[in-house]
Amino acid sequence: MMRGGLASVPLLVLVLADRPTAGIPAALGAMLAGINDRPGSRRAAVPRLGLPALAGSTGLLVGSAVAAAVDGRSLVILPVAFGLFGLLAGAISSTGPVASACGTQVLVTIVIGAGMPLPEPGPARALLFLAGASWLLLLRLLLPSPGRLGSVPYRFDGERDAVAAVYDAVAGLLDASGGPRARTARTALSAALDQAQDALAGPRLRRYASSSAERRLHAQYAAAFPLAEAATALAWAGTALSARIAEGPRRLAASVRNGAACGPLPAPAGTDAGLRALDDALLRAATVFDRPHGTLPGVRRRRSVSALFARAWSAAGLEYGLRVALCCATSTFVAQWLHHEHWYWLPATTVFLVKPDLGPLASRVVCRAVGTVGGAALSGALALLVSGQVPPVAVVALCGALLPVATRHFAVQTSVVTVLVLSLVPLGGEPSAAWARVVESLLACATVLLVGHLPLPGRRGHGVRAALDTAVGSAHRYLGHVLRAPEDDAGRGALRRDAYRSLAAARTAIDVSAAELPRVARHSAGSAGVAGAVERLIDTTTACAVQLAQPEAGLPSRHAELLLAHLSELERAQTVTRGAAVYAGTPRVGVSG
Repeated sequence: MMRGGLASVPLLVLVLADRPTAGIPAALGAMLAGINDRPGSRRAAVPRLGLPALAGSTGLLVGSAVAAAVDGRSLVILPVAFGLFGLLAGAISSTGPVASACGTQVLVTIVIGAGMPLPEPGPARALLFLAGASWLLLLRLLLPSPGRLGSVPYRFDGERDAVAAVYDAVAGLLDASGGPRARTARTALSAALDQAQDALAGPRLRRYASSSAERRLHAQYAAAFPLAEAATALAWAGTALSARIAEGPRRLAASVRNGAACGPLPAPAGTDAGLRALDDALLRAATVFDRPHGTLPGVRRRRSVSALFARAWSAAGLEYGLRVALCCATSTFVAQWLHHEHWYWLPATTVFLVKPDLGPLASRVVCRAVGTVGGAALSGALALLVSGQVPPVAVVALCGALLPVATRHFAVQTSVVTVLVLSLVPLGGEPSAAWARVVESLLACATVLLVGHLPLPGRRGHGVRAALDTAVGSAHRYLGHVLRAPEDDAGRGALRRDAYRSLAAARTAIDVSAAELPRVARHSAGSAGVAGAVERLIDTTTACAVQLAQPEAGLPSRHAELLLAHLSELERAQTVTRGAAVYAGTPRVGVSG
């Protein structure tokens, strides 16, 4: 919130310098960067804020060039051009959260660059937008988090909290083992590992960690992998554990947070394979905490550019890109046909509504409508109470400070963004026209709701199917590696992370699709059964890995029978849901012997 409030400093400087119109692109850059600002590590914030900012500045430049080329209204050229831009941006947006932010910002800024009447030329707008976003990124990198100015280096506070959360999640799973909360605790552990993996990833100049503090964090993260594996195996077996056993991971979590020694760790009595594995993992973690090494284990491997483009132009990417293209082209045509002076508001609103990772489409539309009406009413009341150029800057600063809280609900975020944007309009020398914005937003809601449920050629639900395909493939690779090379701890840990991460992504896609209107939700019917079968297969594979990692141990017959049962269950679920031909390319793994 403090960063969001300070993000209005460039706008204030330009207003005081009697250049208020130049402050509008800078404020928009800071606002969009503030929407992408999330808790986490500074390293992860660089691509999360920086890449969308570069995309947005490029969009302003392209939009200004389009406006100069068209030189007026067009019922054909602008809708077609924005539709093509929407197809490209939508396909790229389907490849991940950062790509989604990039695609949304480039498309919104293309529309704003083409429609917003500002005296500054296109290159100046792009640089001002980039300056506003860069200012917020600079604040993100330099300002410490609250309570982090002690002896622990605060530049790693996000990474430190993320790694400590992994050990806390291991302790939570050990506490829940043998009870009804075990599955929820295992899901929380997987999410904590994902967040730590993202926090430790990011831009770097060298393969090896550059400081002892960073080397220590990477080593502590790697030491959590065997603990997570052993805790998962114990939870799978339904073993009820004493509260004393979870004290070890909790002490390790406290050591990560405060940088102090972890002290003596209570080790469990190794009566079975799971407890022996937990005992060994605790001893190895204690050794690592005392003598960290300098490699970078467990950092997620980055996808190549060719892989990103292949995913963008897959069936799932093209399905979403086509929806974005149709929505953007339709809203632009309607806005041009209405001959409204500020026509850009309608397609820009449409782009935000059709963003893929903001929840079900119907709920987004309702939240947008409610939030816009509330924001417009509040903005109108403020306009009656204050006047001049400095009060709008204060409103922008307040809205910027509220954005981190407002992003928790789309309707609240819409209200805050509406007030912020309407506060910028008078700085450009124009009337706010708050209720005209309400009408345009409602038109955008109707457009997205209509186009989002239009029947398209081919089969729908490619996003859910692609996520399930990835999860099934990851589970098979993990199982194959455990059976072929049980002694390879590093490779097994990386494949287990990939399997659980893919499963989480598939469950998210399924939950979003299930919450859509019945016309859309029916295309992913039965997918939850496939995800459940994948989860049981991964959990059982982890239990098998713990058994096979023991000296001179083989795979117990009970584990082999369960693996075969889960593989058969998964194949039946796939066949029922989509037909066996869809999975013809999925590798099969044998468990014989």
